[in-house]
Amino acid sequence: MIKVSFKKNELINEVKINGHSGFDIIGKDIVCSAVSSIVTTTINDIITLDKNAIKYDVNDGFILITNIDNEMASKLLETMLKMLEELALSYPDNIKIGG
Repeated sequence: MIKVSFKKNELINEVKINGHSGFDIIGKDIVCSAVSSIVTTTINDIITLDKNAIKYDVNDGFILITNIDNEMASKLLETMLKMLEELALSYPDNIKIGG
């Protein structure tokens, strides 16, 4: 299962994503692929607009986004979380979103 957690005050302070969905074997898993696409696109959008807006660490089955220091980055991350929540509605056994 992929677990998505985040910390938020006025802005999102941290997003942590870890695990594998288990929907299918690695390389054919559409849920993992969707999560990777959503998160990678969001990170790339943020750093294209402001390369210092976030710090991120990506390892196999783990992503940590921190040091979110502006409203634009927080808004893009909120949109990312909404997309992941929509995915979780279709695949509740494979992805869980929590605060």
